[in-house]
Amino acid sequence: MLKEELCHDLIRAALSRGGDYCDVFFESKTPLSISLEDGNIERFLTGNDTGAGIRVISRDRSCYAYTNELTSGALLEAAKGLSLAVKGREPQDITIKLMHSKPAIDFKILKPPASVKAEEKTDLVKRADSAARAQGDKIRQVSVSYNDYIQRVMIVNSEGILCEDERVQSFFTVTVVASDGGVIQSAYESAGGFTGFELFDSIDVEDVAVKAAKRALSMLKASRIQGGRMPVVISSEAGGTMIHEAVGHGLEADLTGQGLSVYAGKLGQRVASDAITVIDDGTIPYKRGSFRFDDEGTHSGRNVLVENGILVKYMNDRLWAMKDGVAPTGNGRRESYKYRPIPRMTNTYLAAGTDKAEVAVKGIKEGLFVKKMGGGQVNTVNGDFVFDVQEGYLIKDGCVEELVRGATLCGNGPEVLKSIDFISSDLEFAIGTCGKDGQGVPVTDALPTIRIPEIVVGGASR
Repeated sequence: MLKEELCHDLIRAALSRGGDYCDVFFESKTPLSISLEDGNIERFLTGNDTGAGIRVISRDRSCYAYTNELTSGALLEAAKGLSLAVKGREPQDITIKLMHSKPAIDFKILKPPASVKAEEKTDLVKRADSAARAQGDKIRQVSVSYNDYIQRVMIVNSEGILCEDERVQSFFTVTVVASDGGVIQSAYESAGGFTGFELFDSIDVEDVAVKAAKRALSMLKASRIQGGRMPVVISSEAGGTMIHEAVGHGLEADLTGQGLSVYAGKLGQRVASDAITVIDDGTIPYKRGSFRFDDEGTHSGRNVLVENGILVKYMNDRLWAMKDGVAPTGNGRRESYKYRPIPRMTNTYLAAGTDKAEVAVKGIKEGLFVKKMGGGQVNTVNGDFVFDVQEGYLIKDGCVEELVRGATLCGNGPEVLKSIDFISSDLEFAIGTCGKDGQGVPVTDALPTIRIPEIVVGGASR
């Protein structure tokens, strides 16, 4: 960690020619990555990346500099360089009284990754590979990866906040490719969170691998869906990709503030049916998107974004909070010290309802049941989206029947939020890494089983 006296000097130097705010972000990260391909360990990487970034906010813009040279001379040079970017302001001499900020929540790590032998971690990926390949000779390729890291951060700012945090993440994923004749299908499964190696006391890596392998094999036999407009039921098992992509990104303050979101300027307005409540909560214990403080030193929080259909809040960082004249929401995040923080999601979900999930398909003459979502794209400006369906089934006369492949969901976020007519009580979370502006951060999203009365399902032409 940096010395408090040095941090004080850095902030004074950075603000010496003016500026409204300054923060210093120190990071020391020790990651481990193990990858297995075709039965062989292809990658075993570990190391340490340590550095610091300094940011100055002046009026409505920010300037940022970073370095991995942590001598006082190099850091002060970076701070003085930033001060030159602040033009037209009176020189100032500031005094900061630093106060240690204590976390409001805690995550106890039972088995720190560094305490576990590398052989145990390698054994996990080998066991998963064997389990997937044992599902049949149509399994062509198995990729397994294990990742963990310990990240220690220190954040000091010109408002006098000083906080330190240690974040631990573990992540495990299996991707399986199966083929039969000219048909090739793939499937993946993953597990992880703000947790140590105790993650693998609660999950069986063989089960994770078998689930991915069986899905890939079953999709070989699936028929191609005939596209068209139809009712769609999305299972809670599908994960919250739709909420994350079609809604969440559009509620990030940098996009709304620049007019790049369909939700811009709509605070206090109805954007969904009164059954819809969307929440971003970075305090949920051990979820992949959780933390004690964000990367600006703001306490993690539970933010209700849409409440009973009314848009009530955007997710922001300090820059956009200052621009909008509101308090920071705890969503200022960055991939590492090499990046400035921007508004990002944490654990984002559609609040559960009271209905039973199995009732969702009743009364549907012909439709699609989505059990597993794939990737997708969204245009935040107008809300239009396209999502792949990794595992889907036809609904016929109120029953889930034939497995189909090649389906996509094409729609508009605000329109879908207004049309959802069924929300179950079975909320389930899925993990991921969210990319934005070249930065990846760990996230979780969730969705209860929902029903969309009509949406365009892409597939084979009739």
